[in-house]
Amino acid sequence: MKAKDYIWPVVGVVAVAISAWLLYRELRGISLDDVIDSLANISVHRWILAIGATLLAYAALAGYDMVALRHLRRKISWLFVTLCSFTTYALSHNIGASVISGAVVRYRAYSSQGLPASEIAFLIAFCSFTFLLGVLLTSSMTLLLEPDLLLRFNEELTPPIAIGIALAMLGFVLLYLLGSWLGLRPLKIGSFRLEYPRLEVVLHQLVVGPLELIGAAAIIYFALPNAGNPGFLIVLGIFLVSFSAALISHAPGGLGVLELVFLLGLPDMDKADVLAALIVFRLLYLLVPFAISLIVVLVFEKAQFLLRWNEKQKENQ
Repeated sequence: MKAKDYIWPVVGVVAVAISAWLLYRELRGISLDDVIDSLANISVHRWILAIGATLLAYAALAGYDMVALRHLRRKISWLFVTLCSFTTYALSHNIGASVISGAVVRYRAYSSQGLPASEIAFLIAFCSFTFLLGVLLTSSMTLLLEPDLLLRFNEELTPPIAIGIALAMLGFVLLYLLGSWLGLRPLKIGSFRLEYPRLEVVLHQLVVGPLELIGAAAIIYFALPNAGNPGFLIVLGIFLVSFSAALISHAPGGLGVLELVFLLGLPDMDKADVLAALIVFRLLYLLVPFAISLIVVLVFEKAQFLLRWNEKQKENQ
């Protein structure tokens, strides 16, 4: 392996170590009993809502692949696409290095459906861009509605600055939408090339991207108590900051990063309650899907093995 192959794993380990140290400073004084009590205080009703939010998030993630296949004008069973998408994201969210781990799963799955490597690579890039659009659109709308949000992390990020950031992000999304609507030629900036899909495809992108983020943030929101809860928009905004920081850090599952950002962003809430809500998030959004995805992979690989075995038996007859 070359030295560059070790860069992102090292970055992930360092990010986890730094986050763990900072998180330890934030969690000093909180006992395990406090967290257990906070978990026990989450009502059945809120658990059901959190589970529903998880289903919404993963349904939207399946929409990423559906939209990409629509752009490629490929028709594949929605059940197959849903299982592939679910497995891809369940594994990549936990393992980290989502582009690499997700690419392996998608290549194994979609190559069995006749998609060439070039189209699978495009599908992966298209899904990543759909996620980026979702982050930009959701973040811009959240900052426009709650311009005081960034003050929770830095007092210098005043509402006018937050609004300026929001307008810049929203402007990029609108330019992309306009380019598709007008059917403009691909935008080239150096080696970067932006193709404008059909308008219907872009509109679908602008729906599934925000829906996934809203669903994921809602898991945490529903698991938080009412006392000190700043409202869904603030929780959504903090989630966007924490999720973005986790992706940049390359920490597997955003370990430590997610918790640190939420504890800093919700200073008026009991830390044990915040930690309990994040445990619920990790359980529903990360750990349970991860366990199910391993079963899906095993079943798929078994089916592929039997298929190849039967083909060889027919050739030998």
